[in-house]
Amino acid sequence: MLRGKEVLLGASTTVRRLLPTLGRRLVGAWCFVDHYGPEDIASRPGMQVAPHPHIGLQTVSWLLDGAVHHRDSLGSDATIRPGQLGLMTAGRAIAHSEYSPPVHPAALHGAQLWVALPDGARDIEPAFALHADLPVLTQPGLRATVLLGALAGARSPGTIHSPLVGAELALDADARATLPLEPDFEYALLAPIGAATVDGAELGQGELMYLGTGRREIEISAHTRSRLLLLGGEPFDEKIVMWWNFVARSGAEVAAAREDWMAGHRFGPVAGGDPLAAPEMPSTPLVPRGRAR
Repeated sequence: MLRGKEVLLGASTTVRRLLPTLGRRLVGAWCFVDHYGPEDIASRPGMQVAPHPHIGLQTVSWLLDGAVHHRDSLGSDATIRPGQLGLMTAGRAIAHSEYSPPVHPAALHGAQLWVALPDGARDIEPAFALHADLPVLTQPGLRATVLLGALAGARSPGTIHSPLVGAELALDADARATLPLEPDFEYALLAPIGAATVDGAELGQGELMYLGTGRREIEISAHTRSRLLLLGGEPFDEKIVMWWNFVARSGAEVAAAREDWMAGHRFGPVAGGDPLAAPEMPSTPLVPRGRAR
């Protein structure tokens, strides 16, 4: 069981960082999981993340409550709401900002996730898509929304570059559900709301449970009304360097991306707000690491 570390995101939002941790770096190609909220922002500005850069990854924005205004260096301008997938592919370089709208709902609750792009796709052209119509699977007491990839034959319209799946599982109190899994995938479950028993093990609110590989199905029992995130994918066997907002393959690649960002090259401008300054490079070399601990 993995518990998050509290980190300040932007000017005002505290998140629980569940991946990467000392116990786990990757789940399939999923390389980063931030869970934030639920937070009462009725009299506060809410999320305030100024323009910042990315390379080598996809960002997956998923809201349980509230709204987030996304703008990027492609000119995209979209407000992401609960039940909608905000999918940004950084590829070779993109910059974006994330703010709560000036007039916003009273609550903010969601998850920000990253997917590491494999070597064959990590330098592709950047892209952004907002998918408001996602496939939903139903069982008695369960409503499963497929964010990315496929689950039980239902496939998300979001573009992926390695075999993976992401789904939100909304369970009624005392519901019991069984879902099919891919035995070649490794999986993890996050509980943003509520708690559950997963194949006999207890998953508490805010925790991430790593499930490993070799499972053909999973049985979940909810104690209360709960919403879980299921993340999985084929084990990602490429070694990566993750630093600040970059997913790369070497320290030199990270340093070049940082230099380009600070010089105003490569990433392009984002409307609204002054860009974030990159932190100083670490004094110790950045070493590529694989998925194992």
